[in-house]
Amino acid sequence: MTLSDRDEATAESRAEVTGRLPGDLDMWVLVLGDLFFFGCYFVVYMVFRDRAPDQFAEAQRHLNLGVGVANTVALLTSSMFVAMAVQEVRRGAARTAERLIWAAGGCGVLFVGLKVFEWHQEITHGFTVSDEFFSFYFVLTGIHLAHLVLGLLILGIVVRELRNPDLRRPHMVEQGATYWHMVDLLWVVIFAILYLMR
Repeated sequence: MTLSDRDEATAESRAEVTGRLPGDLDMWVLVLGDLFFFGCYFVVYMVFRDRAPDQFAEAQRHLNLGVGVANTVALLTSSMFVAMAVQEVRRGAARTAERLIWAAGGCGVLFVGLKVFEWHQEITHGFTVSDEFFSFYFVLTGIHLAHLVLGLLILGIVVRELRNPDLRRPHMVEQGATYWHMVDLLWVVIFAILYLMR
């Protein structure tokens, strides 16, 4: 790709993103549907918590706040990498964008490892779905983890897109970023209501 071709691609990318949502309408429908689903589950959690605040507060004390904070930092860092990747691909720097997506994926894999470690800790200490708080904990974090694993798959598709010089469509990277940011946003809410809310 010559310098003039790159400038032209950059100008096209800027024109393409002006005045529209990043990504694709179908991805936004998926994201909004997931946010609605999780929102309903958050409301159900709050209702049950309100009915037994002392029981929930006592169970909550057994969560590993340090692991929760580490997971939050990992996902927020991954979101930063993904946002930077979108900016880089819009500038025509596909190789840099690819490296940033790999870094975001690495943060996601770290999250998975920390979550499995935390689950193992909780189960080993006898905290299972038989406890009302922990039934919410395992369902919420489990469904979120499934979404995160799907997000890692989507990031893999984005990397494949960036490696192919005939593709490298900025809107595909934006779609992956949109989904990944949703996963991160959901974790921030889950972390707040499960680990921090007293």
